[in-house]
Amino acid sequence: MTGLLLRLSLPFWVGIPILLFMLAAWWGLVLFERQLAIWLLHVDIPPISRDTASGQSVWVQLKAHLSNPLTWKGLVYLFARFPLGILSLVVAIPLITLTGALVFAPLTYTDPESQMYIFSWQIDTLNEAVICSIVGIGVGLISMHVMNGLAFVSGRFTSLMLGGLQGTTDSSLTRGDDIRE
Repeated sequence: MTGLLLRLSLPFWVGIPILLFMLAAWWGLVLFERQLAIWLLHVDIPPISRDTASGQSVWVQLKAHLSNPLTWKGLVYLFARFPLGILSLVVAIPLITLTGALVFAPLTYTDPESQMYIFSWQIDTLNEAVICSIVGIGVGLISMHVMNGLAFVSGRFTSLMLGGLQGTTDSSLTRGDDIRE
């Protein structure tokens, strides 16, 4: 986004190279995000079909790249991925912290300076700490399901946005194949 806005504020001869660099960078980021989804989320994403004008002039290749709908879907994906990533972080960090604090409550109940409080309840006996630990295991199981749900949504969104568009029904291609030219 910054590179695209920077291009608008600079003179033509400086802004065009920045714009071309941003085109290449966002295509590279789209490919990287697609591959991450395949590796980490185990999502089957069809290979990206990119109609390029191989052997043509740079201008014709650039026009072919800019006329490909996947180029623009990729840019929208990258913009939308940022708030989704922030949401995932905002959900995951408190769940992980709460689970860890509850599970390890028996380690802290004897030290008055590090005793836990749940609302106004002070965990200061072994029985209370064990109950917290058991509750923490349950919270951990729920947390794993919530985070798996977030991963599922992220994988489906990536598959929807970055799946190949044109000519991607070739059955000989498998998950994780490189770009077809």
